[in-house]
Amino acid sequence: MERWEGKVAVVTGASAGIGAAVSKALVQKGIRVVGLARRIEKIEEVAKSLSDAPEKLYPYRCDVTEEDEILKAFKWITENVGPVHILINNAGLTRPTNLVDGSTEEWRRVLEVNVMALCICTREAVRLMRENKIAGHVIHMNSILGHINPFMPQPNFNVYPASKHAVTALAESLRQELAHFRTGIKVTSISPGIVSTEFENGFPEDGTREALKSVPKLVPDDIAQAVLYALSTGPNVDVTELTIRPLGEMF
Repeated sequence: MERWEGKVAVVTGASAGIGAAVSKALVQKGIRVVGLARRIEKIEEVAKSLSDAPEKLYPYRCDVTEEDEILKAFKWITENVGPVHILINNAGLTRPTNLVDGSTEEWRRVLEVNVMALCICTREAVRLMRENKIAGHVIHMNSILGHINPFMPQPNFNVYPASKHAVTALAESLRQELAHFRTGIKVTSISPGIVSTEFENGFPEDGTREALKSVPKLVPDDIAQAVLYALSTGPNVDVTELTIRPLGEMF
């Protein structure tokens, strides 16, 4: 991890859960982190808890469903913190609706956060890496549902698995593009099983939340350790896919 010390990482969805845990872990490893989220006050709370860390967490309010806000964020980062070396596309969303008679607006929001925002943030980070000749690292926070069919019988995951299958395809397409242009930039897709976070609030109250109470779960720090592992590999190693399940998971 020493080669990343003093470098700049951007973490989307940094206000809670996995994003907050990853931000903390990176700052404690000596990396300057810019945390993006709408709830900037939550990131500020995390930043205060890191006052003794070797580096700093910079909170920045950004709604990743708004392209203009993403562009302004990356401009601010470049001018005030430094060129981006690491991007963690962590922002993700699921909504309690279905495909049979569900809400168009709910579907659209999930796709805007999970797919479009990820693409726009990636484009901006990679552009900065290439302009500054940085062999950086892009990490997409995927899901096991980006590889398998939904595991619950209730009609509740609607476009979420499709959005995560898109992340799987986007990660591989990006890897191939970056290899073609000989950028030296790595791409990693991290696919966790169920993680105990407020993300579960997006599940419908149709028995899904109750059913999930009894299943094994990961915690955000487990995923943060996976991020550190991917970043710690040598320059000739690209961990393209990392699947992490809680011990005893049955699906």
